[in-house]
Amino acid sequence: MSIYPFVRPQPLTSSPAWKALQAHQQAIRNTSLRQLFADDPHRGDRLAAEGAGLYLDYAKNRITDETLGLLEKLAEQCGLHQHVEAMFKGKKINITEQRAALHIALRAAADEQISVDGRNVVPDVHTTLARMAEFSEQVRSGAWLGYTGKRIRNVINIGIGGSALGPVMAYEALRHYSQRDIDFRFISNMDATDFTEATRGLDPEETLFIVCSKTFVTLETLTNARAAREWCLNKLGNKEALRRHFVAISTNAEEVSRFGIDTAEMFGFWDWVGGRYSIDSAIGLSTMIAIGPARFTEMLNGFHAMDLHFRHTPLRQNLPALMGLLAIWNTNFLDARTVAVLPYEQYLARFPAYLQQLTMESNGKHVTLAGTTVDYQTGPIYWGEPGTNGQHSFYQLIHQGTHLISCDFIGFCQALNPLGDQHDELMANLFAQTEALAFGKTREQVAAEGIPDWQAPHRVFEGNRPSNTILAERLTPYSLGTLVALYEHSVFTQGVIWNIDSFDQWGVELGKQLAKRTSPELESTDDPPLKHDSSTNALMRRYRSLKKGAAMATGYDGD
Repeated sequence: MSIYPFVRPQPLTSSPAWKALQAHQQAIRNTSLRQLFADDPHRGDRLAAEGAGLYLDYAKNRITDETLGLLEKLAEQCGLHQHVEAMFKGKKINITEQRAALHIALRAAADEQISVDGRNVVPDVHTTLARMAEFSEQVRSGAWLGYTGKRIRNVINIGIGGSALGPVMAYEALRHYSQRDIDFRFISNMDATDFTEATRGLDPEETLFIVCSKTFVTLETLTNARAAREWCLNKLGNKEALRRHFVAISTNAEEVSRFGIDTAEMFGFWDWVGGRYSIDSAIGLSTMIAIGPARFTEMLNGFHAMDLHFRHTPLRQNLPALMGLLAIWNTNFLDARTVAVLPYEQYLARFPAYLQQLTMESNGKHVTLAGTTVDYQTGPIYWGEPGTNGQHSFYQLIHQGTHLISCDFIGFCQALNPLGDQHDELMANLFAQTEALAFGKTREQVAAEGIPDWQAPHRVFEGNRPSNTILAERLTPYSLGTLVALYEHSVFTQGVIWNIDSFDQWGVELGKQLAKRTSPELESTDDPPLKHDSSTNALMRRYRSLKKGAAMATGYDGD
């Protein structure tokens, strides 16, 4: 008996719905978006959905009503609704780690009941939120002072993965709402340059570090945290000072205390919260300090609104389910291997990078829940940049390249920083790009513009490139919450169809394990024999040689 009741024994590609979609794709493979829109003047109004303050136009996907019907049947045959209910009820859907995936509890209302192993976890969540709010107000108001009595003016988040990408994305996205007399910085890379530049020009007496590590043994995070500790002690001298300049986001009180952080200033979270789904847990403390508890609550409300929409809305109007199923169609039936995320909002500059982890760490899997090798594509590559910058960078390939790239355009109808007619121009570019991708420009249209024949082939746009457009009224904490939850649940929908575990991440382990063996070999002054492959050995020998030469030139011996 399976440890998870929804593990499907039948291969996905053998299911009736999958085979029907394959036949359907062959039947409409030569149908263009230009033709589909010409045949249905109301297509743009019909193929749209709205929920939790977001509007999704998916009419520019290469689909028909029959496509949608077949995708809906695929979702039914794969048990999407049952999987959704299992997640919301705290079932251990992360089967390889035997854990619930219950990030939806992080934004649940205080009177809700969501149980894990028979325990309602919602009260614990709200207790942590209340502690976070109290601490945030102390820092924001100046009541929390550094060791020498100076006010905290710099907050530095130290983490990696979701403990870094989430906080920096949310801060940048909501910078408009942030308290401007506090400077927020973020350190994640073990490259010493990251730490050096993040602390450059700062006074340790005015700096607070938030160290984010569930286990408090994560190599990259602890390496930077130790550097931060030394940086503070070099100025402040007394180890007691650390209690006023460090707080921890962790579940390991013993290691936190050993580091020198007062466990009274440790904010916990739970093993049913994956790192890439933790932005609305205590990992978001830096965000709460930046925008304040009230606006952080608004963001949680946005998450919750999308949660309810995903759980209760019929599929044809369900934004995350639709986006997930369209991603299946584009990836597995149209062979679009990548998704470009294109926010026309500068504050969302880090949103594509955040989605890279959310999507690719979740669905970059090669075996099913049952442990069998998949025979279909999973986990498309997500990437992107804000518009209009991307238009002068990689849009050339999207429009006229040989790769089919699905695009998600994100826009807001009201500007946070109105300046003349610039927001109208910005949004005009968004709408124009979706139109150009869908319909292109024919050889006849090019000729009608008087373009010479020899140049005409270079000026033709094939079009027929799929895209979604997501619109919201304004970028607010609430709309950011809805947007993040939209992608969280879209990723889950894709994982359900692909029959994979979207909540583990074993793929990040191997390289880290090998690094533990490699590191002593690089640090040793005795040049121990190397037992790797010939390429790795050669690279390491070269590194050791050049490192030794640099040490001799500078007199630095590594101690």
